[in-house]
Amino acid sequence: MTEGATGMTKNAKRKRPAINEKYFNRESSWLQFNRRVLEEAKNPDNPLLERLKFLAIFESNLDEFYMVRVSGLIEQYESGVVEPSADGLSPNEQLELISNEAYPLRQAAAALWEDELRPLLKEQGVSIIAYRDLPEAKRTDLDLLFRQEIFPVCTPLILDPAPSVPFISNRSLNLVVVLGDETGGSRLARVKIPDVTPRAIRVSKRRHEYVLLEDVIRHNLAQLFPGVSIVSAHMFRVIRDADIEIRELEAGDLIESIEQTIRLRRFGDPVLLEVDEGMPEEVRRKLMHLLNLEESDTFQVQGILGFDVFWQIAAIDKPSLRYRPHHPFLAENLSSHRTLFGTIKEADVIVHHPFDSFRTVEEFVNSAAQDPRVIGIKQTLYRVGRESPIVESLLKAAESGKQVAVLVELKARFDESNNLVWARALERAGVHVTYGFPELKTHCKLCLVVRREEEGIATYAHIGTGNYNPTTARLYTDLGLFTADPEITQDVAELFNYLTGFSKQRVYRRLMVAPINLRTGVLERIRRETTIARRGAPARIMFKLNSLVDPELVDALNEAAEAGVKVDLIVRGICCLRPRAGVHVVSVVGRFLEHSRLLYFENGGSPEVWLGSADLMRRNLDRRIEVLAPVRRPEQIAYLRDELLAKYLEDNTNAWVLHADGHYERRTPGKRTFSVQSYLMAHPTTRSLFPTQEG
Repeated sequence: MTEGATGMTKNAKRKRPAINEKYFNRESSWLQFNRRVLEEAKNPDNPLLERLKFLAIFESNLDEFYMVRVSGLIEQYESGVVEPSADGLSPNEQLELISNEAYPLRQAAAALWEDELRPLLKEQGVSIIAYRDLPEAKRTDLDLLFRQEIFPVCTPLILDPAPSVPFISNRSLNLVVVLGDETGGSRLARVKIPDVTPRAIRVSKRRHEYVLLEDVIRHNLAQLFPGVSIVSAHMFRVIRDADIEIRELEAGDLIESIEQTIRLRRFGDPVLLEVDEGMPEEVRRKLMHLLNLEESDTFQVQGILGFDVFWQIAAIDKPSLRYRPHHPFLAENLSSHRTLFGTIKEADVIVHHPFDSFRTVEEFVNSAAQDPRVIGIKQTLYRVGRESPIVESLLKAAESGKQVAVLVELKARFDESNNLVWARALERAGVHVTYGFPELKTHCKLCLVVRREEEGIATYAHIGTGNYNPTTARLYTDLGLFTADPEITQDVAELFNYLTGFSKQRVYRRLMVAPINLRTGVLERIRRETTIARRGAPARIMFKLNSLVDPELVDALNEAAEAGVKVDLIVRGICCLRPRAGVHVVSVVGRFLEHSRLLYFENGGSPEVWLGSADLMRRNLDRRIEVLAPVRRPEQIAYLRDELLAKYLEDNTNAWVLHADGHYERRTPGKRTFSVQSYLMAHPTTRSLFPTQEG
């Protein structure tokens, strides 16, 4: 990697641009979000094993940040891009900022494990024990395990001196072994910690005591290097560029291009080296040289490398150290195909997962598959996971002779492999499978059901904010709208024609669709609210988003606030808008990952609410197919305003307030403690909107 590519700017000649005070830096804002995730690992109000999960999530987030965002900035720097970000920083300056902020965060995570969580878990009978501290009999058992099960899958490779450097795969755990030679010098070898064996090895039948796999290997290295002097061994980990560009326009076959991308992702350029703090400087520098990395690309980490092992520990049978199980509410009239379509036809239905059961969505597709009156189903699939009842229902529908069309987004980063498997299974069942646009990701969440009824053909739609994935539906907060409104369902039908055929549809009756009319639709409503405020009438905007990045929309919101619009923003992750008078920004980070997107406009007393898949980022507005759908029923609009958005703004347990200087301050409860997620677990949306129903 070129000198300076990771923030070493001492030789830079270009004058630093003026910082734009209207915006926060996107990368710094994301790191602030991951800091809030780390704070949940620190939070003593969370059960111990849940704190351990937050620590694993923190590292996984940071890995992906380096694999995608940092690698992209390095590519910009090395290709000579000098255009600054919205806040005025060049790619190189952003890399320097990241280096200065990310390393202390990773050190804080390491200290949290070593100094707090590890001792607390030990008090609860959960321990990771060093091999050297075990009784001799236990060490003997582990040595036998090594010979029988671990030795056969370990492959020592010479690192230096070597005619070529062996490839070190992305996110793999490795030992660099320092070997003595006959001349008094040293050589370096690498042993990859195999991922086909559980990393935490239980050493007690009655107690939750574990030894790490790398510790067992380290103490049995003589079997891998017989007759060779072993000087020392040290852990390291490499993060690589995983944002391999999919050059669809040049690819003759998109599936072949995706398959190549999945293969190439393992081989991206290194962007970060993590080493244990005991690694000698000369060994660390040799690894840096072999990987073509600089000092600022390297983290020296205390304690455990690779927090993914915490998922294994967190899964142990210790219910007292986890959250109490949450059982989503399932309204009776939304749980059966005998009543589901009739309920939706009578009035639009809103569900809020995981407080409302995802079974309602699964039953919608399953009912369509089984109902003899249903003649067609159309569906978008973005991230469905390895097991998918919804895809199984689509397969059954196709096998029973129904017309089934599915758009599978193959470019869903890190889910391409799963999506390829499902796409091929659907094609084998006779489903019409398409892959959308080469230059755009299809990110909208849509399902359309066509049903033959007494009065003619009826259409039903589900429009969601989250993926059709049963696993994430238990962990992410997402909203869904079921509707039989003929204008909305006609829009959805025409959008599917746009996605699967040669339609040039540019006008939609009810939906806002990116990249066609969503940006202009949101801007028009912000400006309408601004005009209302300038007339002296009450005006208010409330948005709930994952990210707010787009400069044009940030400017429009600032202008609205200056005109007197009350602007309340609930932004989980990146927020590039700098709060000012009239703008209030909070982030809620808790048990469930906040993922729903909801836009509220007061509109002079005739309020509008929109829900859908789009965050307010350039990529979502300009380079993705996204959908926002209107909520039409007055009681649902009032509910979403007063019982959802207002409750998020009221949270004083998991809410963080963004200040104008860029730092987030956690709210502290006063006389009354209020957690919006706890409230919604006790007051799910469908129970509120169907008060006579029992789950």
